[in-house]
Amino acid sequence: MRHFILFISCVVLISASSCRKDFSTIPSYGSLAFSKDTVFLDTIFKNIGSATYNLKVYNRGRNAITIPRIQLEKGGASNYRLSVDGIPGKDFTDIDILAKDSIYVFIETTVNSNDQPTLLYTDKILFDNGESQQNVDLITLVEDANFIYPGKDPVSMRIDSLRIDGQATTIKGRFLTDSELFFTKEKPTVIYGYAAIPSNKTLTVEAGARVHFHNNSGLIVDKKASLKVNGTPTEKVIFEGDRLENRFRQTPGQWGTIWMRAGSKDNVMNHAQIKNGIIGILIDSIGSASAPTLSIQNTEIYNHSNFGILARETNIEGHNVVIGAAGQASLAATIGGTYNFTHSTFANYWNKGIRPLPAVLINNFFKYTNDTGQEITETRDLKAANFTNCIFDGNNNIEFIIENADLGGIFNYTVKNCLIKFNDANNVFQDLPEVDFENNTNYSDFILNGNPNFRNTQESDFIIGDKSEAINKATTTSFNFDILGIDRTTNPDIGAYQHIIFEDKE
Repeated sequence: MRHFILFISCVVLISASSCRKDFSTIPSYGSLAFSKDTVFLDTIFKNIGSATYNLKVYNRGRNAITIPRIQLEKGGASNYRLSVDGIPGKDFTDIDILAKDSIYVFIETTVNSNDQPTLLYTDKILFDNGESQQNVDLITLVEDANFIYPGKDPVSMRIDSLRIDGQATTIKGRFLTDSELFFTKEKPTVIYGYAAIPSNKTLTVEAGARVHFHNNSGLIVDKKASLKVNGTPTEKVIFEGDRLENRFRQTPGQWGTIWMRAGSKDNVMNHAQIKNGIIGILIDSIGSASAPTLSIQNTEIYNHSNFGILARETNIEGHNVVIGAAGQASLAATIGGTYNFTHSTFANYWNKGIRPLPAVLINNFFKYTNDTGQEITETRDLKAANFTNCIFDGNNNIEFIIENADLGGIFNYTVKNCLIKFNDANNVFQDLPEVDFENNTNYSDFILNGNPNFRNTQESDFIIGDKSEAINKATTTSFNFDILGIDRTTNPDIGAYQHIIFEDKE
């Protein structure tokens, strides 16, 4: 007991000594220096909190100082929040800084909605008082938006079968009402949870619209429902996360996916950008044997933590499609189906860890474990996997794999006039007949391990330059314009872009 009392006494003494100022200070007298004179908090949506920004406050002098007061000019009514030397608040007194030392001020904001579509919200952090007062400006651009939140019956829905990173989710979702089935460009749309298009309904997204998803949110196209994305070359439709700050510009995994469920139909996507999710598009079983479940053109899909497109026994027709970095594969066309891609670029330069899969993976099977613990492999028909004038590239040695479980059924594929990165230095795939490039039935007029000469892979800029081996190597098709609208009627290049002349950045 005596030892315990002694221990408590020591703790009290230590605490008391740590709270006591054991150095002398002088007032700052307006002599502070700052890491910046204005803090720009980037752009945020109304009612959504910003990221945290920092300001460093320096004491350049030879004496320790006390700042009499640090406060926001708008006081308690300010929409900014501060943390000064680890203490949260909006008004602080007697803040000490040792000689030749500094403190941090952390800044956040949430701006409530009002009638203005956009506004510039400003305030100042005031240091000291009287004639010696100094200040640092705070500036935030705030945008208004249409918000879609999860709801209650009768518009709620179960999404228990959705799995994120292999784990079951508890994410909420709801069906869109009839009045919500048109996304305009007048205001961005911000989605919390999963917004679902009901059966026999169509969601139309007009040119220039921006759709933003909160963490673990996304869009579901239900059975017999359709999604129509009507972007144009000058007004693309953007799908991305709701963090608008520049630091999140290339952060993958900020939201879930656009999920085209089994039985969805007549989905069309034109001139869109899909960025920074977990899976750009997750598309399930065929709704119609004759018509594509998804027709996708002139669309860019970048920077997803798992897949750009994960397709499972479905039907996709695409041209002028660009799919960039993804943590597993840019395009995974799995469990059979029908896939026709023309003048598309699949370039996976993932740099956030080891990527286990090639840029493009095609197979006709799936595996599961039955009730007795036995692993079962089942196949589905690969009716077509046709790639014409496409680029398969990335920072792995192998960027194109097609696998056949060889358990019977249809298995059709052709690769024509494509540039393929396949550097099997260790002969790992030498016995895989599906990548026997000497098989003229399935492969023709391709270029193996050629240089695509992309302009800037780290910025997802896959325009090819004048050193590209894809120049003039495409076969003529009915797709006479590239993704930027440049005529390729004569001398077409492989991939989604016609080449230009630029100074190499890589």
